[in-house]
Amino acid sequence: MQSEASYSVQEQQFLDAVAQALTSKQLQRLTLSQYQGDLVELEKITLRLLEVQQQTVISALYHYKNKDVTQNYAVDEALSHITLLLSQCKQANLLTVDAEWQLKRTKKSVLLKCHKHKSSAQQTLANQLHDREKKRWVDQHSPFLHYLGVCDAEAKVIPSMARKWKQINKFVEIFAHATDVLAEQSRATHVVDFGSGKGYLTFALYDYLQKRLYQPQVTGVELNDKMVAFCQEVAAKSQFEHLQFFQGDVRSYEPEHLDVMIALHACDIATDFAIHTGIRLGASVIMCAPCCHKELRPQMQSPTILKPMLQFGIHAGQQAEMLTDTIRALLLKAYGYETKVFEFVALEHTSKNKMILATKRKDMSAPDADVIAQIQALKQHYGIEQHSLELLLNNQWQAHDLGKKC
Repeated sequence: MQSEASYSVQEQQFLDAVAQALTSKQLQRLTLSQYQGDLVELEKITLRLLEVQQQTVISALYHYKNKDVTQNYAVDEALSHITLLLSQCKQANLLTVDAEWQLKRTKKSVLLKCHKHKSSAQQTLANQLHDREKKRWVDQHSPFLHYLGVCDAEAKVIPSMARKWKQINKFVEIFAHATDVLAEQSRATHVVDFGSGKGYLTFALYDYLQKRLYQPQVTGVELNDKMVAFCQEVAAKSQFEHLQFFQGDVRSYEPEHLDVMIALHACDIATDFAIHTGIRLGASVIMCAPCCHKELRPQMQSPTILKPMLQFGIHAGQQAEMLTDTIRALLLKAYGYETKVFEFVALEHTSKNKMILATKRKDMSAPDADVIAQIQALKQHYGIEQHSLELLLNNQWQAHDLGKKC
């Protein structure tokens, strides 16, 4: 390691700028590249400010040839690590709210460039960009986003994944507001994501939780064994020790407890099985994006006054979806959940964008009789004989095939 006295004037100016950015919390990004030290296959290091468990830390992302490793440092110890790393890299780029710095070593000299934002308009824009970055629910530099193909090696969102990136952030935002109460629980928080697919949201939830809770446990449940193997590999590379993936579905995976139950686009009555699992295990939060509402439409008899409207197939389908999800929401309410139904950003490859969000408010020894009466009135009005979630909650369910595809 170089001593402080061995640094050139340019290098010391650069370090002074880094120190100022750290102490004032104005650091946006520090990139140390063309690494030439002892760490095998290390190519560059990216550092930025990050809030972890309500404390500001410096998050360092070490980019190796075949992997990325994240290490967090306390602000007061970060400068010594940066000083050492700077001595081992040929180039360094510092971006702060009000300036951009570049340090470059050649065989003959050390070059330092600094571009300061001159106008108030530029300063305002930089502050706005900085504020927007801090308000993102998912850290764009998190390695898992690169492994999943959302971001490139420079932590820039791949254009074709912009919609997915927006969806991930929106979902984590909804999750964050719904799960504030979980931080007060003493035991590890268990989140189960039924139908996790490639794991975009599952990874994002784990990444969010581990930065705010002591020991989150997140399980993705997915029928496709290749997807399960892929996600397990990404979890290992991301060093997500308590994120696991299970090959199966809502009937074959039976956790002892769960705090958050998630089921996005579970086909038809699979959504009912998932909601029932959440209620049965006393989940604090239940999040569903229902899909393929097939059960009620064949049963539905149009009331006389609605026959002119429901004679059109598209209207009948929309009415069946509304009725299905209304009964689901009311059943959740009857079992002690505060329930909302609202539009969610459209998931990739589908136009379905409705979400049912239920937060447990009280334990019920028996379902609310008034709400159950509302459900029975709706069923009678439309001639509905059977709703799967109601049967499951009444312990009247007989085996049905969930393996049918949409």
